[in-house]
Amino acid sequence: MSKRVLILHGLSGSDFPHWQSQLAMDLIKENFIVSFPSFPNKNEPKLNEWKEFLKKELEHFKPNIVVCHSLANILWFHTCDELDIKLDKLMLVAPVSRNRDIPEAKTFFPYPIAKDLKANEIIMAASTNDPYMSIEEAIELQSKLNIGMKIMENAGHINAASGFGKLDCALDWIKRVDECQINEELEK
Repeated sequence: MSKRVLILHGLSGSDFPHWQSQLAMDLIKENFIVSFPSFPNKNEPKLNEWKEFLKKELEHFKPNIVVCHSLANILWFHTCDELDIKLDKLMLVAPVSRNRDIPEAKTFFPYPIAKDLKANEIIMAASTNDPYMSIEEAIELQSKLNIGMKIMENAGHINAASGFGKLDCALDWIKRVDECQINEELEK
């Protein structure tokens, strides 16, 4: 059965050559079913508008895996308590600091630390020099969320502007089937 991957962009979107665009193409080539929607008013997002859009997309698309970048992480933190869902995997890439002032996205802040991120396997990727969140803040967030983390050296905001047109580690992580799934398949 093909896995369904929902890719959620941050402020202003993740158009090509952003790694999310390339990930969508690579996943399709690997026979994943992909949804990579464009949120409304992506340059001046409103939290409630994005939450409603996300809920409709989840209900319609029914993903197994969700990949968030930047502001989409914050959207997920705001929304997941309202969801009746259990993902196989959730990837949180380059979240934004709770102390950050982003005038175009002020309705997203402050944001909650979700107790249940609604996924069996979760990873967060952070950079040692992200202008939107210090590595210390990222480690603190990772600790509060109690999830795994990949630290990327000098990767900026892990976007096209910081040189990430392709993020092979994201593709590899999504493609990797965990042992629990293999055992479930063998038992069938």
